[in-house]
Amino acid sequence: MERHFPNTRMRRGRATRWSRTMLRETVLTPADLIWPLFVTDGSAVQEPVGSLPGVSRWSVDGIVTQAREAVKLGIPCIALFPNTQGHLRSDDGAEALNPDNLMCRAIRAVKQACGDDLGVLTDVALDPYTSHGQDGLVDGRGYVGNDDTVAVLVDQALNQAEAGADIVAPSDMMDGRVRAIRMALEMNGHPNVQIMAYAAKYASAFYGPFRDAVGSGGLLKGDKATYQMDPANGDEAMAEIALDIAEGADSVMIKPGLAYLDIIWRARQRFDVPVFAYQVSGEYALIEAGVAAGVGSREGLLMEKLIAFKRAGCAGMLTYHAPIAARLLGG
Repeated sequence: MERHFPNTRMRRGRATRWSRTMLRETVLTPADLIWPLFVTDGSAVQEPVGSLPGVSRWSVDGIVTQAREAVKLGIPCIALFPNTQGHLRSDDGAEALNPDNLMCRAIRAVKQACGDDLGVLTDVALDPYTSHGQDGLVDGRGYVGNDDTVAVLVDQALNQAEAGADIVAPSDMMDGRVRAIRMALEMNGHPNVQIMAYAAKYASAFYGPFRDAVGSGGLLKGDKATYQMDPANGDEAMAEIALDIAEGADSVMIKPGLAYLDIIWRARQRFDVPVFAYQVSGEYALIEAGVAAGVGSREGLLMEKLIAFKRAGCAGMLTYHAPIAARLLGG
């Protein structure tokens, strides 16, 4: 049916706040948010991350405090990333398999403090543990090997599951790792541990502040283009996502977020699993830089971007702005 002015005035619905609220198509709540947190050694430690204004590394006791705040705000899940001390880093990333490593200590502390009131998502990749900053094992030619890396990732995921992780999130982009991790979880008594696969993780210029936060930025030798995706490719992302779902992923992630809204939209239209976006460190830093430069308000810039993710089809978003967004949303 055709609609014509003045029988149809689109502005009628926008004329008042109550009407705009009632007719809103996309609604954000604190339950849409996952809060990434950086863990460091020590006690009562809060280390600001210079390239991420307002974000800090926290010792385990501080992580517990942040976790309790997440529960109060209605944020359902936190994501943990460790800043491993230099003397514990090695070419093979063996510290990732230590059942008493920084990540595992933080998982246990959060689960003891919050129980089932808060989900804990853990990063499965070797870059926080390797001395070369790559996500996997490097051969003599400098190439990140696939199958040998997958074998270590399986043990890393099991280590985190044993510590109490609710969701393991392979961010390495090795082929076949989701199936290997799923089978290992099933065979070792962890059938209810979810896998959120970084299914379409691009070799992006937006990751710099994150690498500073986990201490791998200055260590990275070469780049990650042989395993992270080419930003020019969209069909390849659909193939990657399809493979991870077939291998046992419960949900998938697109990373970064804002520059890949088309990928989020395509994934949501094609696949019947929850799709998440990671508003990565560079995206966060750009918002903060914009606020500092007077481009706009933090509230306005942040909420418009989060709405864009949700409108594109996201079930949820990982964002360092999660506590700010949750407060704005009334959590």
